[in-house]
Amino acid sequence: MEGDTFSGGLGNGSTQVVDGKILQTFQKSFVQVQNILDQNRVLINEINQNHESKVPDNLSRNVGLIRELNNNIRRVVDLYADLSSSFTKSMDASSEGDSTGAVRSDGKAGHKRLRPA
Repeated sequence: MEGDTFSGGLGNGSTQVVDGKILQTFQKSFVQVQNILDQNRVLINEINQNHESKVPDNLSRNVGLIRELNNNIRRVVDLYADLSSSFTKSMDASSEGDSTGAVRSDGKAGHKRLRPA
């Protein structure tokens, strides 16, 4: 996927480069999220093992592990918030260039509905 461009039928070479960069940014963020979630799985397994062992040192170690888990969850939330913001900006930018509608992920033009006031 790296280096791929998605023209979305817009046919503009510069748009393809921008879309490719956007896709690379999304991919990078999703890889970061997946790595954090994989790390969380390991942390949760260790926390569960420590809890089941009922060994005082293991139980006190869980305090730090749970803090690390909470920080990881905050990082995932922040990454998703950044992704959402980036996606919204990219959709706004693509719809500015096409007043008839936005380009959907399937590459077909979608028409915006106007809601009555």
